Amino acid sequence: MNRQIIVNVTPRETRIAVTEDGLLMEFRIEREERVVGGIYKGIVQNVLPGMDAAFVDIGLERNAFLYVADILPDDETSNGDGSPASLKRSDLRRRKIKDLLRPGQEMMVQVIKGPRGTKGSRVSSRIALPGRSVVLMPTGNHLGVSRKIESRTERERLRKIGEKIRPDGFGLIMRTECEGRTDEDLRSDVEYLEVEWAKVVKAAKRTRAPALVYRDESLLYRTLRDIVTEDVQKIIIDDPDEFEKAHAVAEQVMPDLQERIFLYDGEVPIFDQYNIEKDLERLILQKVWLRSGAYLVIDEMEAVTAIDINTGKLVGTTNLADTILAANMEAADEVGRQLRLRDIGGIIVVDFIDMTSASDKKKVLTHFQNVLSRDRARTRIGRISSLGLVELTRKRTGESVTESITSSCPTCTGRGRVPSSQTVSLWVERDLRRELAQAGNAFLVECSQAVCEAIIGPDGENVEELEHSLRRALFIRSNPTLGQDEYTIASGTIEDFERKAMGYRRAQVLECNVRESVLQGPSKAVGWTDSGYFIELVDGEP
Repeated sequence: MNRQIIVNVTPRETRIAVTEDGLLMEFRIEREERVVGGIYKGIVQNVLPGMDAAFVDIGLERNAFLYVADILPDDETSNGDGSPASLKRSDLRRRKIKDLLRPGQEMMVQVIKGPRGTKGSRVSSRIALPGRSVVLMPTGNHLGVSRKIESRTERERLRKIGEKIRPDGFGLIMRTECEGRTDEDLRSDVEYLEVEWAKVVKAAKRTRAPALVYRDESLLYRTLRDIVTEDVQKIIIDDPDEFEKAHAVAEQVMPDLQERIFLYDGEVPIFDQYNIEKDLERLILQKVWLRSGAYLVIDEMEAVTAIDINTGKLVGTTNLADTILAANMEAADEVGRQLRLRDIGGIIVVDFIDMTSASDKKKVLTHFQNVLSRDRARTRIGRISSLGLVELTRKRTGESVTESITSSCPTCTGRGRVPSSQTVSLWVERDLRRELAQAGNAFLVECSQAVCEAIIGPDGENVEELEHSLRRALFIRSNPTLGQDEYTIASGTIEDFERKAMGYRRAQVLECNVRESVLQGPSKAVGWTDSGYFIELVDGEP
């Protein structure tokens, strides 16, 4: 597999793309200071016994959420080796938030999940400092080995090494990158993290809460630390300063990586050169087409992400069962890719095309599990239900990629739907009836072009009936600056509103068809009817 990492650096953002055999598989972007992984000296603001949780002021816009299971009190004792990790479930259930924290108390916490939507960050007092090969836990006292290391012999070897290099009073986790590493390599990683922790402690002593005392490294550093493995052929960076920093980091965490780091100095932007920009443009689309003609529909919501698979243009060549199986197998690959690419987390429901054969269901589920096993994020997957649904969870640490590069639509406020033109036209009618008590013998309505057409109706039938019903003259004006669900109603006299239309040649407009006038789009045309209303289509003020 040809695995490459492409890095684009500008003053306002850093973008990192991971490709496998030329196909974009992962994308990360950093525009603001990173919150996740940061260590803060905070102040407990509220203790909520009913939720077994507390809110902690760490100096951010919203208070952070601290759950009782993530609290490590100073006087904690437990069974076994004395570490919080060795606490039994029964011990955790007996812990009460009111016995552990009090308002006004200062404490050190680490952000484990970034803010999302209206929710603040989630924090823990169980601090972890990640290195290239190990994770040092200053508040722990146990040793763990990554579950992704499957060899029992290797796990035992690493456990023995870990017992030798683990500092007294610290916990240690041997990461997947430990596999095959020597004692000296792992020891140097631990010593570096010990120095970092000493800096954190020193900063906390001289800092007044709430405040940040340690920030996780930059996106490029974290990529080199967490993503880069021996199968990465090239790391290509388009910024000379970041190129030099990457070399310095590589010398520290992975010396043999330096010869695979290259500086890009071409005239064509680096993401255009490697055909990444086009893929990124499709990241915000709901519909993802597959090569076979089938497609996915991805709906990201706050509580759940739903992914629907449709056959689309796929017609198959043999029989229906084989066609559906082929579509589902291809979709499983693309769903796994999209989860990594968009960094979608939380609860995910995948609606595969219904299969009647139990063996076909097993094939799809097994294939899907293999695809998800290549994901660095922790995932848990259930069975295929009788309706063809698969439920899974994927670890979420913050906003997904699409959430970080998009914002809520100001027109629909994130609903993804707006009222139809017919619905809005009926809103206008109801509001006009409410305004009948106003002085004057005419109304001026400004709304979008589609709503104008709905109010007027074919050949002006709707608006004429409305005029007779209201016993008022109606002046309808299309305003291209208004959204489909926006409109204004003004009360006045026919003379007032006619005066606004001065300057147009009324003789020509008398012959124009009202519906055609609306459909012309922005223009200087005024449509009159015998009842005394007009339609004005202009780019700006009349």
